Amino acid sequence: MGTTLVSTRFCGQEVTEAELATVRQVVAEFPGLSRMELGATVCEVVGWLRPSGSPKARECREWLEGLEAAGFLVLPGKQHGRQVGAGIPVPVTSQGEPGLPLEGTVREVAPILLELVTTKAERRLWRELVGRYHYLGHAVPFGAHLRYLVWASRPERAVVGCVQVSSPAWRMAARELWIGWDDATRTANLQRIINNSRFLLLPWVRVKNLASYVLAQVARQVGADWLEQFGVEPCLLETLVDAERFQGTCYRAAGWTMLGSTTGRGRMDREHRKDDLVPKRLFVKPLVVDAPARLRAVLPSPPGSKANDGTLSPSGTDGRR
Repeated sequence: MGTTLVSTRFCGQEVTEAELATVRQVVAEFPGLSRMELGATVCEVVGWLRPSGSPKARECREWLEGLEAAGFLVLPGKQHGRQVGAGIPVPVTSQGEPGLPLEGTVREVAPILLELVTTKAERRLWRELVGRYHYLGHAVPFGAHLRYLVWASRPERAVVGCVQVSSPAWRMAARELWIGWDDATRTANLQRIINNSRFLLLPWVRVKNLASYVLAQVARQVGADWLEQFGVEPCLLETLVDAERFQGTCYRAAGWTMLGSTTGRGRMDREHRKDDLVPKRLFVKPLVVDAPARLRAVLPSPPGSKANDGTLSPSGTDGRR
């Protein structure tokens, strides 16, 4: 069984023959592990770690499934679980029912709080609100991500919106041109970009300028949260806006810049097999001074990890808001 059809790159890093042999050995020796557990084990053995020191288990699981499809190895049967990018059942509870109309100005409902989703109850509420009221619904995000609930404090504390940031799109021409990236530098520094992949203000909330206020708050807060969670300091926020539905007015008002449009290809559609997706407008928001220059810089690899290689799971060419 040869390796000519096997992907020899993992998260942008070339995989050696010795590493491939180790992968096969781990899979053969631990048939009782789930695919996610195998991914984590392979990462720990080979040293495929995030800068924070955690294994790239999800990315490795998907890569292993590619090896299986190429006939390179045989994985244990899939266990019941959620697929990356798949819709999952959305709860319908009283918590997600429309509330009383909330109107006025940001000052009248302030302070506005952006709180990380950390508990099971918060995850369930976030999933319900996004699943019921966001036009794209809820899907399991690809790679690293953070979720927030947006709270208004007056006249009483209440959830007014949801935000998700996640791994960046793998390749977008307008972004690469603006930064000045070649392929090697893009691969090295891609993990320093994060994507605003969901943004929702609940339909009964009609507070003037709230959307741009929340987006500005995201830009102020997300860098520190991402660094704490994943050990990477992000330089840039990006988002993709459906031009048939939105103008991107709130992003412009929050200081984001429109760079151009995508090709309409889907997530990870590197072979141009999906041509029916609507192109999106690409907006970016620097999180640091001189973000393009920092993203062009070649950084040393963190201790205990391979080279900076986009290891927080880039989401393809067309992540969606």
